[in-house]
Amino acid sequence: MSRSTVRLTVAQALVRFLSAQYTERDGVRHRLVAGTWGIFGHGNVAGLGQALLQAGEDVMPYHQGRNEQSMVHAAVGYARQLNRLSAQAVTTSIGPGATNLVTGAALATINRLPVLLLPGDYFASHAPDPLLQQLEHPTEADVSVNDTLRPVSRYFDRITRPEALIPSALNAMRVLADPAETGAVTLALPQDVQAEAYDWPEEFFAERVWYVRRPAPDPVELAAAVGAIRAAERPLIVAGGGVHHSEAEAALKALVEATGIPVSSTQAGKGSLRHDHPADLGGIGHTGTSVSDDIARAADLVIGVGTRYTDFTTASGTLFQNPDVRFANLNITGFDAHKLAAQTLVCDARTGLEKLLEDLAGHRVSEAYEAEYRAGKERWDAVVEAAYRADDESAVPTQTQVLGALDAVVGDDDVVINAAGSLPGDLHKLWRSRSPRQYHLEYGYSCMGYEIPAGIGIQQAAPDTAVWSLVGDGTYLMMPTEIVTAVQEGLPVNIVLIQNHGYASIGGLSAETGAERFGTDYRYRAADGTFSGAPLPVDLAANAASLGMDVLRAKTVGELREALATARASARPTCVYVETDIMNPTSPGPEAWWDVPVAEVASREPAVEARERYDQHVAGRRRHL
Repeated sequence: MSRSTVRLTVAQALVRFLSAQYTERDGVRHRLVAGTWGIFGHGNVAGLGQALLQAGEDVMPYHQGRNEQSMVHAAVGYARQLNRLSAQAVTTSIGPGATNLVTGAALATINRLPVLLLPGDYFASHAPDPLLQQLEHPTEADVSVNDTLRPVSRYFDRITRPEALIPSALNAMRVLADPAETGAVTLALPQDVQAEAYDWPEEFFAERVWYVRRPAPDPVELAAAVGAIRAAERPLIVAGGGVHHSEAEAALKALVEATGIPVSSTQAGKGSLRHDHPADLGGIGHTGTSVSDDIARAADLVIGVGTRYTDFTTASGTLFQNPDVRFANLNITGFDAHKLAAQTLVCDARTGLEKLLEDLAGHRVSEAYEAEYRAGKERWDAVVEAAYRADDESAVPTQTQVLGALDAVVGDDDVVINAAGSLPGDLHKLWRSRSPRQYHLEYGYSCMGYEIPAGIGIQQAAPDTAVWSLVGDGTYLMMPTEIVTAVQEGLPVNIVLIQNHGYASIGGLSAETGAERFGTDYRYRAADGTFSGAPLPVDLAANAASLGMDVLRAKTVGELREALATARASARPTCVYVETDIMNPTSPGPEAWWDVPVAEVASREPAVEARERYDQHVAGRRRHL
């Protein structure tokens, strides 16, 4: 019996295949690969470029990028906004275009977010050898620069024959759609193979649905977790990004209201409860709130829900100090569930929380414990108010006053994006999240340059949502190029550009660790050769305007409030530029430690003093076994 086939190039077949892939969860269907970002060169222009052109926008929407790393960031922002149920692809040429993907791929995989990478590669036939931009390895002829993507990809394959695409493409979709496996997926495409024709079976292009499972907890694990919670006097839930990915916010709220267990959140999990919920203690760890960290220190049971327990969350192993503390981790992956020698509950976050609620019927923490954390929350709310308050409208704003002005302007469903610098600490401690998707912090990789392209991806995923990319001058200088894309596509992303003349966050860390702010200020060289002269005369607002944005300059608190309101009402990409008062900081300091090793011996006194402080802190580290 003969099979029906269609003759297409490998690139044409791949585009057609991708257009027929869907995810489905809770009866709702999504395009799995909803569009393709691309920058074309000799490694993909005649292959995937021709295939995308031939397919047309209805089959596979194409998005034009300016930097390959930025395109991955945009795709990651898109996927996160849509709870990992829909993703985008990114195609590049060989050489620099391909290696520029590595940072974005690492970010995606670390954050467990799906993105499909399609870099061009050398000729599989080795006919021209070496060709332009090819890496030559003296003993491994099958190595190319794309191999740099192997360690940062959840799935990697090089398609050296047309028919090899079939199993590889199916495996790629399996990984992208699986919440326990997802991350960056790379299909390296030799440029001659992209253009090679093959007779493809028609069934390869049939519509295919990848069901996103909600696995239930094992009954034995569930019983153990329930028993641990019932026995605990001071339980604390640590909400991670898995709460959002699973759309488990309502289930978490129901469990908390039934049991009175308080919730602290990681950077990825913030917003799991609305900020004004009585049980929401805010951020946890090095950038956490005082109430959250105080409760964590005394907790006898820590219930992690969808969290990876990074060093910022655990304060480098110094936060959970109760001698009897134990952990129970609910996670879709066994890898994360087993961390900190925890009792495991390997399941979907929403399903697991619903089962816990059912089996904990009638259980509630003590009134004294509730009163304790609610009083702590009330005290912290006063700290937030003080940090946000600006009594003089004519004054230069501090960074926390910038956040206060933004807090007064945003709507409940606006999205606020950040990734690096001093802003993540202020936001984690102070931001008042009003909806599950409002707080978008990329802190798994804390990648400078993420915010602007991610804002574009979020705007694509949620066209009617106001999006705010918060960037410092250091981050802006890393990757402003996708402003051009926002202007080209008419995406009204708002950028709040904060000028403080250098790497403010690393400058503070440098001072704390004895490095004396070396190499962190954007200043002229002084007579002694150090960068301690006058600030550089860089006009970042003019740069943003030159790339096509509307730019509003704000010099005072009052002007800032007006500019933010104008930006939110605009239908154009808009930049609000503000220089902050760094001599009068209003940000509350860290409530917990973070381990950055300090020189064990040094000749300069600041480093000697920093090492003394370090030795005092590191003595408090615990291994939870």
